[in-house]
Amino acid sequence: MQLYLVRHPQPDIASGICYGQSDIAVKAADLAAVLQQLQLSLPPDVPLFSSPLQRCARLASALHQAPTFDARLMEMHFGAWEMQSWDVIARAEIDAWAADVAAYAPGGGETVLSMAARVIDFMHDVATQSLAEAIIVAHAGTIRLIMAYQPGINAKELASEVVTKKKTIHFGECFKLQVKLC
Repeated sequence: MQLYLVRHPQPDIASGICYGQSDIAVKAADLAAVLQQLQLSLPPDVPLFSSPLQRCARLASALHQAPTFDARLMEMHFGAWEMQSWDVIARAEIDAWAADVAAYAPGGGETVLSMAARVIDFMHDVATQSLAEAIIVAHAGTIRLIMAYQPGINAKELASEVVTKKKTIHFGECFKLQVKLC
């Protein structure tokens, strides 16, 4: 299956803020710039799946007449850390997360392990649709998990793969990826 993985435009929020699943808007100019770039590179009339958070949903709705919004594509939830400056989060908590990135729930939110499980579930559902191509508009964390996905991988293996090979994904960036779903 041919996947086009698209990261949302830059959120309209000050740098240095942990925002995870917080529903942050994007500036109209940033949305327009990313949209213009993507319209030249994405195939028309291909099923499009998107995180329901507005930074993805607005782009998805501009790219496709009927995108499918799926909560399993949302970014990791950072619990009490959401909307906090990284500078005010206790160093001991950040160190605890760094010691076990896959299994620690930052701010009492979600672990990378649980996020990996929901992304695997999404990928299994996509596999049942027998699509030749699809576009996915999502977040950097979600895209990293999809890029590392392989048939038969479990959540622990997927989470481990992602935390050991962190890949930089820029706002508005699009990856074309051939994946085997089953």
